[in-house]
Amino acid sequence: MIIYGVALLAVCTLAGVIVGDFLGVLLGVKSNVGGVGIAMILLICARLYMHRNGGMSKECEFGVGFWGAMYIPVVVAMAAQQNVVTALHGGPVALLAAVGAVLVCGLTIALISRSHRGEPLPALEPSPETQAQVAPAGGR
Repeated sequence: MIIYGVALLAVCTLAGVIVGDFLGVLLGVKSNVGGVGIAMILLICARLYMHRNGGMSKECEFGVGFWGAMYIPVVVAMAAQQNVVTALHGGPVALLAAVGAVLVCGLTIALISRSHRGEPLPALEPSPETQAQVAPAGGR
């Protein structure tokens, strides 16, 4: 199986880590500052640039989308775990801030969802073009 888009993802990740480490040194922090976010922004910009200039095939675009989608949840989970460990060592103020942020987000979502109740969307009728095609046994 050919894996498309991995080279682009790897280059963007390495560039993001290097820039994040450089920002950490500039700020006097002994860690990477925003390297993952920078890598994702670089990946988005590179994909858009290649798409506009015709340098990205359809398979490569699907590969970049797949690896980008796999990359984000893993990094968010790692960052969340690191933040929880830091918060537990930081004391009750960090925990109160985290609980407060979750409550504010939840209340904001509830307020937005109740503030405007539009009409429901019409039901979709399945068209012959969008119905799934079942492949015969053997994959042909």
